[in-house]
Amino acid sequence: MSSTNAFTPNHIPVEINYLKQDKILEVIWDDGINTRLSAELLRVESPSAEVQGHHPSEKKIISGRKHVGIIDIEPVGQYAIKITFDDLHDSGIYSWHYLRELHENQQQLWQTYEQALKDRGLSREPRKPA
Repeated sequence: MSSTNAFTPNHIPVEINYLKQDKILEVIWDDGINTRLSAELLRVESPSAEVQGHHPSEKKIISGRKHVGIIDIEPVGQYAIKITFDDLHDSGIYSWHYLRELHENQQQLWQTYEQALKDRGLSREPRKPA
C-alpha cells in the first residue's frame, strides 16, 4: 500500500499545456503518462470549497459549463497549479496528486457528473437568456 498523501505525489508533471482550441489541459507526467482533461471536467470538479464544500454531502453540481475554457494557469509552489476559467472561477488549487486522481478516475467522475445533472433536470449547456 502506498504511503503518499496530497502533499507527496507519486508523480509530477514534466510538462503542462493548454490546448485552447480543444479546451483540454494536457499533463505529461514523469512516468510517461499523458493526461488529457477537459476544461469542463476541471471546472465542475474544482477542488475549491466553493464547489466541493467542506464535506462530501455539500458538493455542488455545476451546470452549464460545456463550453468553459481556461484563461490562465499559474504555478503554485512545486506542488500545484491554479486555474482561472473564463467564467472567472479561480479559487481551486489543483495539486499534482489531485490532477493524477482526476486522470485515474476521469470516466467515473464524468458518469457521476452527467447522472447528477440528469437527476436534477440540469444540462451541460449554458442557459439561454430569457
